[in-house]
Amino acid sequence: MAEKYIEGYPEYMYKLIQKVHKTRSKRKDYVPEAMTPEEREDVLQYHPDFAKGGKRKLKIGVNKGDIAPDEVVDLIEAYPLIGKKDVDLSRVDYSPEILIIGGGLAGTSAAIWANMMGVKAEKILLTNKLRHGDANSIMAEGGTQAADRENDSPAKHFIDTIGGGHFTNKPDVVRALVSDAPVIMDWLCDLGALLDQEDNGEFVEKWGGGTSIKRMHSCADYTGLEELRVIKDEFENRQIPVIEHYPVIELLTDGNKVTGAVLWNLETGEYKIVKSKVVIMATGGFGRLHIRGFPTTNHYGATYDGVVLSYHAGAKLIDTDTVQYHPTGAAYPVQIIGFLLTEKLRSSGAQPVNIDGNSFVFPLEPRDVEASAIIKECYVKNKGVNTPTGLRGVWLDTPLIEVKNGEGYIDKAFPGMKRMYERFGIDMVKNPVLIFPTLHYQNGGVEIDPWSRTSVEGLYAAGEVAGGIHGKNRLMGNSTLGTMVFGRRAGIDAAKFVKKTKSWGKLTLNHVDKYVKMLKDAKIKTDRRAPIILPEYRGKAALARMIDVF
Repeated sequence: MAEKYIEGYPEYMYKLIQKVHKTRSKRKDYVPEAMTPEEREDVLQYHPDFAKGGKRKLKIGVNKGDIAPDEVVDLIEAYPLIGKKDVDLSRVDYSPEILIIGGGLAGTSAAIWANMMGVKAEKILLTNKLRHGDANSIMAEGGTQAADRENDSPAKHFIDTIGGGHFTNKPDVVRALVSDAPVIMDWLCDLGALLDQEDNGEFVEKWGGGTSIKRMHSCADYTGLEELRVIKDEFENRQIPVIEHYPVIELLTDGNKVTGAVLWNLETGEYKIVKSKVVIMATGGFGRLHIRGFPTTNHYGATYDGVVLSYHAGAKLIDTDTVQYHPTGAAYPVQIIGFLLTEKLRSSGAQPVNIDGNSFVFPLEPRDVEASAIIKECYVKNKGVNTPTGLRGVWLDTPLIEVKNGEGYIDKAFPGMKRMYERFGIDMVKNPVLIFPTLHYQNGGVEIDPWSRTSVEGLYAAGEVAGGIHGKNRLMGNSTLGTMVFGRRAGIDAAKFVKKTKSWGKLTLNHVDKYVKMLKDAKIKTDRRAPIILPEYRGKAALARMIDVF
């Protein structure tokens, strides 16, 4: 007999929702206290980063011996896609001074600032795997942190960020992040970004998990989309060249210096050779690797390409062992499993609630702590709600938002989120939604200094591909901030670099030969090739990752 559905939920889940409704009146004025440092350390044992298995040591390269997820090691210890015999390096198709790989907030910002620093538009080339703007950037919902009020300061922002990262961030890089934050907000406003404002014209500022003060700037629940809208408009107004559907499949080098890249057309399969003085890597993260089988919030191009290519060229990595799982990914209905439910919902009053209708965790713990508490509630305390496909989750009591903020608040602050659920007959104003942690962010990456420089001459990294900013855990709002801060810094410093650099260097794939030798010397036998460009979603294993139907 078919399951009866009520307001978008199977009848048994709808009955469980009534417990949430019954406890709301007593929870509206009660929130569990934030955990002590000792309690946080205890609950983190349930975080996927600390679970048994799923990781191993790297056997090759400058980070040999470091620990990383199996999915990451599989790509780093894969054979490059091409070698010397595969391409004709004597035929150069493009000769920009600055090549930018990736068309999200980081890459687009870098192009603009390089141009503002005097590099002519025609001397810059941005290439993107998909369309310009197809990136995690446009999916960022919650906001951007910036200490720009009298009761706040970059020093406070610094302390929050370092603490959230478990004191493993690079201090000089974090200093650059927080110092430039007010500059970035001014820049966005100058470009015309429609950020949320109070009646008196001041920014609306919200709490973020793990922060000591409200400093989250946003535009409803599509902040990244609005930020990239105005930045992309500025990019286009400057007539900076861009080519789409051309991912980079290998860098070109001359010793320890990057000298260009090989592009590959997704549609035609043709190669393009690019000679450049500088390469700015802005390819994003690794969400589509589905670390430990988790669903993800990430766009389809997030396949770790930039880190793999940088490592081929000899760039040093940092924090390869750490992954961010956002506490509130959609756990029902099945069509949106893993989709992001912004942290801003919790900063506006929504509470995680278990099967009994009880609140069990302070809603704005740092993300790794919040995610761990939810996992513990579901799989250790067995207080989670089972879905028809066998997944578990806890309720996010979204109706509590309007109890605390007034009728119509969700329509105004979370229009995108509300529409997402309405497609499936669920009204998040009336009923809670089911959540479970989802793979969200690559905390580590290619190690950078405060000016986005890597250990390879002429190679910069900005955005999620860059490591050292967030340490072992990223705070909400520091991702979009980081893309623009280090995109800006990469563009500025790259402009200075090309002005003082007369030599272009040779175009070689010698580093690929060295990499293949390392793989053979380490006795790594595999038919894997990397980068993988796009994720694989065919077959039983890929489907089971999203839907437990086998």
